[in-house]
Amino acid sequence: MGDVRYNVLVVEDDRALGELLLEELEAEGYRVRHVETAEAAMECIDEVDPDLVVTDLQLPGADGLALLEAVRERHVAPATLMISAYGTVDRAVAALKAGADNFLTKPLDMDHFILSVERVLANRRLRSEVRRFREMLERDSFHGMEGSSRAMRVLFDRVAQVARADGAVLVSGESGTGKDLIAHAIHAESPRADMPFLAVNCAGVPADLLESEFFGHAEGAFSGADRARPGLFREADGGTLFLDEIGEMPTALQAKLLRALQDGRIRPVGADREHQVDVRLIAATNQDLQSLVEKGEFREDLYYRLEAFQLSIPPLRERGEDLELLAMSFLARFAAASRRPARRLSEQALRAVREYHWPGNVRELKNAMERAVTFCEDEEVGIEHLPERVRQGNGKPASEDSSASTAVPDALLKGDMLPSLDELRSRYVHYVLERVDGNKRRAAALLGVGRRTLYRWLEQ
Repeated sequence: MGDVRYNVLVVEDDRALGELLLEELEAEGYRVRHVETAEAAMECIDEVDPDLVVTDLQLPGADGLALLEAVRERHVAPATLMISAYGTVDRAVAALKAGADNFLTKPLDMDHFILSVERVLANRRLRSEVRRFREMLERDSFHGMEGSSRAMRVLFDRVAQVARADGAVLVSGESGTGKDLIAHAIHAESPRADMPFLAVNCAGVPADLLESEFFGHAEGAFSGADRARPGLFREADGGTLFLDEIGEMPTALQAKLLRALQDGRIRPVGADREHQVDVRLIAATNQDLQSLVEKGEFREDLYYRLEAFQLSIPPLRERGEDLELLAMSFLARFAAASRRPARRLSEQALRAVREYHWPGNVRELKNAMERAVTFCEDEEVGIEHLPERVRQGNGKPASEDSSASTAVPDALLKGDMLPSLDELRSRYVHYVLERVDGNKRRAAALLGVGRRTLYRWLEQ
């Protein structure tokens, strides 16, 4: 038997049917209590603490709707599945309006019943996750950045500490990790928060215009300079200047940048006099600057000036549950903005999101969720709404791509002796059961055998 996953309370006055439901649910790995009346259900509900209540609509004494109303008042209301021999549309609508998650009519098809139970509980889990993620968003947002992983909490603490200082800061991280957001957060946490914050991408400005862009120019300094321009350093005076992709800055300009950092003096192109400025510099890169120093492509003295306060942003794949937090956040944000119904990820879509490597980090995840919302017409985003690379698991390094290897999982090979086929089969069956959280129906389907065969193997 697989691991127990959920508590189920069955309320059915037909003793034979109640015992059948109990046996079927226990065979699927659920922990089940069967009672015959709504009153008995209310007496034991705190003890059972059910994740799901399966109740007949017609019961002696209080009926199923009365029980449903009572359980919905619990602090954490269980999912509910209503069954009845009197399956009219009006009764089903009444049950669903009262808060039932599903309505089935007798006689019950056991396979359909188990499938309904799985779907109801899956939806309940998704709703619970959405609620948890919303609470985490409210608690774990830091200047527009969301994260509750230890790596991000440490980073947020360091941002707050660095912000109180006044030296230059170097922010490093892979593309798409949010280096610009870190720069904004440092500025917002600093004493300069009320002063200007200016940003420029060093890779986005032609090399021959960078000096003028940073330090300004005098009128007539070069062809086309029909008027004087102060430049970013003077415009950011008293505030913060953010230089993204600083590794792309020409080495000739790096010397002038170093001088501006050292004594706060700049000379506009074509000007006769210097200007004193007070600017805090934040630089960012996705390159290894130390490697560029060794190659002679980045000034060593400028590198050491910048790396006194260095912040490294972890890639998304190393941020644990932040991945789901961000996916849910983006999903909710884009759905609200576009008035689309998408509210949650299906189990299959969520699994694909978890298993994908996300080489483009948060930016790639954001774009994927925007695409999903655009193409989804329902409340639940399916795997078909995700980009193909995410569906196929592309983006993982070859060493992490399980489809590229025929190696037997280490969990199946214990000790120095190679197992027999029977022993390997036994280990593999339990390995599959663990991967599907004890769901025997799904395990049997993955193994390509019937449930009776699976039960026989487990008994052996």
